[in-house]
Amino acid sequence: MKIFTELNNEYKNLALALGFFDGVHKGHQTVITSAVAFARKNGSQAAVVTFQEHPQVLLRGCAPAYISTEALRREKLSELGVDILFELDFNAFSNISGEEYIKLLVQNFEPISISTGFNHYFGAQKSGTPELLEKSALDYKYFKTPPVIIEGEVASSSLIRKHLAAGDIKKANALLGYNFVIESTVQEGAKLASKIGFKTANLNYPPELIQLPYGVYCVSANGLPAIANFGVKPTFTGLAIAPVLEVHILNFNENIYGEKLRVEFIDFIRHEKKFGSAAELVAQIKSDILACKGFYGNIDV
Repeated sequence: MKIFTELNNEYKNLALALGFFDGVHKGHQTVITSAVAFARKNGSQAAVVTFQEHPQVLLRGCAPAYISTEALRREKLSELGVDILFELDFNAFSNISGEEYIKLLVQNFEPISISTGFNHYFGAQKSGTPELLEKSALDYKYFKTPPVIIEGEVASSSLIRKHLAAGDIKKANALLGYNFVIESTVQEGAKLASKIGFKTANLNYPPELIQLPYGVYCVSANGLPAIANFGVKPTFTGLAIAPVLEVHILNFNENIYGEKLRVEFIDFIRHEKKFGSAAELVAQIKSDILACKGFYGNIDV
């Protein structure tokens, strides 16, 4: 997948998908696959036109906490078959009308099609709408994808953020179409967990992502069964230190300091709490692992 940070007229006759695809969730996937399918059918290429930062950074002075990092968004777009990604500076386009933005896209790309979600707005004062794209006399085919409903809920980034912030991992994952992911470099910690028999990989939680509740989660780590605690380790410290993601990979004892670890969240087990002793904590960790047995399968703990 080719990536550009500015518009250029090198590529023509593209099937375009427009939107800010934070999370690349099930709703986003229908928009993107619409463009990809039309491109393949017509011997063309599919391109996503999006922005480097959420538009709210400029419009409201702050962005919502993201569901996915830039790296994961790019990965998911590539997996869906996107050929070209334009990640633009929203500041450069925030003051033009919806009609002007459409004309700009047509002048640059001469698109064979444009795909958006049913509720996609663009241009100054949200003057660009699906109806405007549909009624335009310019020469492209327009696809407006309908809402995607999963278990009675419309897939949207705002709803996924709400579920993640509440610890409703399964609901969030259903709307995403994949497991919520954190990927970070393993840091050397104080090795407190190793002293009680549960060696952990310590990860810094990406600051741009929506923060999960402090607690214990069933996860996989680089595809291996694991359990994770996100929080401030109150049993050992009792101090308001910066939160850390600790991942204990089951039946694993390799040195992975400095390596990237991809943690996929499967389910929320319990909130973080302070225990009266290390022995109480050990007993609870074993209970937590057993609570994940449906995912882990038959594993001795």
